[in-house]
Amino acid sequence: MQKSEGNVLPSSTVAQAFFHYLKLEGVTHLFGIPGGGLANLLNEIKSDNSEIEYIVCRQETGAGYAADGYYRATGKLGVVVVTSGPGATNALTGVMNAENDGSAVMLVTGEVAQQYYGKGYLQEGIDAVLDVDTIFKAATRYSTSIDAASDMQALTEQALRDALALPRHAVHLSFPDNVSVETLNTDSLPSSTASYRTVQTAASTEDVEQAVKALTSAKQPVIFLGNGCRQAMRNKETRDAFLKFVETYNIPVMTTADGKGIFPESHPLSLRVYGIASCQWTWYYLHPNNGNYDAIMVIGSSLGELSTMKWNPLLCPKGPFIQVDINSAIIGRGFPLTHGIVAEAGAFIKKLPQAISKFPPDAKAVSARGELIKNIKTSYSPIESEEQYESEASPLRPAAAMRVIQNTLPANSKIFVDAGNCVGWTVHYLKVDFPQEIFTALSMGPMGFAVGAVVGAKTGCPNDVVVCVTGDGAFLMQGAEVSTAARHKIGAIWLVLNDNDLAMVSQGQAHFFPAEGPRKEWEEMFDLGNPDLVKYAESLGADAYHACDPEELGDAMTKAVRNSAGGKPQVVIMKIDKKDIPPYYNQLFSSK
Repeated sequence: MQKSEGNVLPSSTVAQAFFHYLKLEGVTHLFGIPGGGLANLLNEIKSDNSEIEYIVCRQETGAGYAADGYYRATGKLGVVVVTSGPGATNALTGVMNAENDGSAVMLVTGEVAQQYYGKGYLQEGIDAVLDVDTIFKAATRYSTSIDAASDMQALTEQALRDALALPRHAVHLSFPDNVSVETLNTDSLPSSTASYRTVQTAASTEDVEQAVKALTSAKQPVIFLGNGCRQAMRNKETRDAFLKFVETYNIPVMTTADGKGIFPESHPLSLRVYGIASCQWTWYYLHPNNGNYDAIMVIGSSLGELSTMKWNPLLCPKGPFIQVDINSAIIGRGFPLTHGIVAEAGAFIKKLPQAISKFPPDAKAVSARGELIKNIKTSYSPIESEEQYESEASPLRPAAAMRVIQNTLPANSKIFVDAGNCVGWTVHYLKVDFPQEIFTALSMGPMGFAVGAVVGAKTGCPNDVVVCVTGDGAFLMQGAEVSTAARHKIGAIWLVLNDNDLAMVSQGQAHFFPAEGPRKEWEEMFDLGNPDLVKYAESLGADAYHACDPEELGDAMTKAVRNSAGGKPQVVIMKIDKKDIPPYYNQLFSSK
């Protein structure tokens, strides 16, 4: 393949041109499982792999999670490359989860050569009973098959536009094996992404000023940030603008669970998380018995079930309800609004301080608000159980495990949280400040997400400490990806809450459907068989540790953090007290 001034000359094949696009997008790693339908694409990776490495995972769903984690940690497109038929369908859950959580992920599936369509070729997935394109059209933003070299540029560029639009999306491209080696009939390929895509980075000054006027006229307003602000708030200029605005008016800030840590949780104005596993400070600020909460501005949240505690009316103020989002389809979906604003989060936030001179703060109201927030924080605990959090008991109280994790993770760590009870423990008890980041998958909540995602995240950010907090059930689902990490010298860390149970299910059943009389068979239904997870992790190539109390966990965490720098995966199995229930059923938020 010849190159000239960044452009690929007409001798390029479809496969060569496709990898040119990925390099333009800054992609350095692919995640997947090889197979016959990928033969020619794989050959191109083998021939020109100086800039892009193919990480061969252990299962395609895990590869999807890894690509998602790569995007979340780096902000760069995550790419999954798998074979046809079952390779594509195994990747479905990982890619569907990325779409629903707003991650830019591209799935590339191989396909049998076109001359075999409809003849019963092994693993055919287009012109057969299995129609992979239709499946992914229903699960991603964009899906298509590149059926000829003449289609390649237009379809690839459309997929990239959709994946990297705001909000971000998952997309799918299918490559029939024969098409991958066809030659493009073109003078050149783009030398810059600007030639085929752009994103909105604007916010109306009028909209900003109307929102600021409504918010700052209130006595007891709050700002609610969602995961849609994450990329914007990574920018220092944006963070500084937001801090200047909220500190000028003493407006407290809370986040959704999937936006946790976007605003520093140690800041005096932070109320931490509202929604699933809420911080208790939010209740004391929002509840009408405790004040006069009268305005809210939501930025970058779709206000779904877990972000709103099933649309709890506690979130509705006595005055203005402002929702700001780049996606007009979700504005006003969950609550009636007074102001719905379509804008890019970063552009909107950067303009907030510009409105200060037009709406000068009321010194008396600002001072009163500051005193109210201070009084809440000094009078009430942010967490449900100080006793559990400070416990030194064995087996570990899960809240105490969060305390130890908090004290042993460095400031540059990235924390990926799986589905299940681990969400409640981490969201409620951990305190996260930038540059530390925490990531969840709370739109779909698939078990095993974080187990695979840490592989991609650590791949993209090799100098950061990257950890997964997961339960033993989810670890058993996707734990084979520890072997992927060992093979590629990826020093990710897995922290496994071990209670030999699918505890979120068993505890939920006990809470909502208490059994009448002895039901031993029901109590044991979700038992995992008590596998030796330390031996399992070691067999996959990891250093593994067992911890039953806070002291043992502290020692294990110190070793895991230190040893992960050497590129060997680390697994800490935490034996926890299964009687403890995460703060999903906090009675404070059920009170009228």
